[in-house]
Amino acid sequence: MIRVKHFLFIVSCLILTSCNTKNHQFPLDKRYWDPNDYDKVGKELRYNYESDEKLPTFDNPENKIIVEKLTDEQNFKVVLEDNELGLKHRNEVAEKFFAEWKDMSGIYTATDRQDKYLYDIEMLAVWHFGLGLQLRYFKLGNDLLKESADDPDAQQVRSSINSNVNILINNYLFYLDEVNNENAFTEAGKVKFAGGIDKYFSELIKLYPKANYSGMKTKAELMLKKSESESIRTSLEELIALITVAGSPNL
Repeated sequence: MIRVKHFLFIVSCLILTSCNTKNHQFPLDKRYWDPNDYDKVGKELRYNYESDEKLPTFDNPENKIIVEKLTDEQNFKVVLEDNELGLKHRNEVAEKFFAEWKDMSGIYTATDRQDKYLYDIEMLAVWHFGLGLQLRYFKLGNDLLKESADDPDAQQVRSSINSNVNILINNYLFYLDEVNNENAFTEAGKVKFAGGIDKYFSELIKLYPKANYSGMKTKAELMLKKSESESIRTSLEELIALITVAGSPNL
C-alpha cells in the first residue's frame, strides 16, 4: 500500500511539472506603460514564448490584462495630449512610441495551416493602437514644424506638412490592404476590422478634411469590389462617401 501511495505521489509530481508554464514578466502594477515598458513587453512576447505556447488573448481571463494593457491608447494619450508638457518633449515621446508600435505590430500575425489568423482580434487591437497613435504623432510633428519656423505660413513649411500628411494617409492604406486577407479573419474579426475603418479613418479625415484622399478613395473602391463581408463593405461605402463629402484635395 505504501508503494502504491509513493507511486501516485510521483505521478502527481510529474503531472504538475508538465503543466507548469514559464513565468513571464510584465509591469502590470503600472497604471500606464511608457516606451521603455513597451520595449520590454514586446521582447517578452516576441522572444520568450515557446512556439507551442499561446500568447495572451482577450478571451483568456488569466492573461487578458496583458493584451488590454498592451493595446490601451491611454498609455500614449496621457503624455501626447497633455498640453502642459512641451511640444518637443511630446514629439520625442511620440516618436519612441511609434518605433515600439512598429516592432509590436508583428506579434499577433501568426496564421494556421488554413491561412487563418490565430489572433485576429488581438492583431487588430494592435493595429488600432497604431492608427490612433499615428494621428497624434504626425500632428505633433507638424505642430513642431510650425512652432520652429520663422514663418509658419512659408511655402517650405506648408510643403513639409503636406508631405507628412500624405505619409500618414499612405500608412492608413496598409490597414485597407487587410481586406485582401478577409478570409483569414473570424466573423468577429471582420466586424472589428470594419470598426477600425469607421473610427480611425473618420478621425483622420476630420483632422485633415482638405487633404488629398484620392488614393484612399481608389483603394477603398477596389477593396469594396473584393470584399464579401457585409460589415466591411458597409464601412468601405461610408468611407468613400466621407471622402467624397470632404471635397477639396488641397490641404
